[in-house]
Amino acid sequence: MGLFGKKKKEQTCSCGGACTALNAENADAAVKVLGSGCAKCNELEQATREALAELGMDTTIAHVTDFAQIAAYGVMTTPALVVDGKVVSHGKVLSKDQVKALIEQARGAK
Repeated sequence: MGLFGKKKKEQTCSCGGACTALNAENADAAVKVLGSGCAKCNELEQATREALAELGMDTTIAHVTDFAQIAAYGVMTTPALVVDGKVVSHGKVLSKDQVKALIEQARGAK
């Protein structure tokens, strides 16, 4: 019998247990757009889709809207772009060409 009740549960994901089943599905996505779903976030997502199409990459894009998950990346200004788990841009809407350059740079640095 514990002195003060419940044991702490082990965390199984990087979000600290704040994710939902939908967000857990997107945990494996290589490219993520972080933001509330506003027009600027959607604009960045569209530019990212176009950039990936031009690069010939068949990569899943996840749109993360949960603020706890966004904060887990250390992002305080959205929209933000995450490539392979690394934040490559935050706080501004990028053009298709800017997104292409960031993806190529992130993928080439591996």
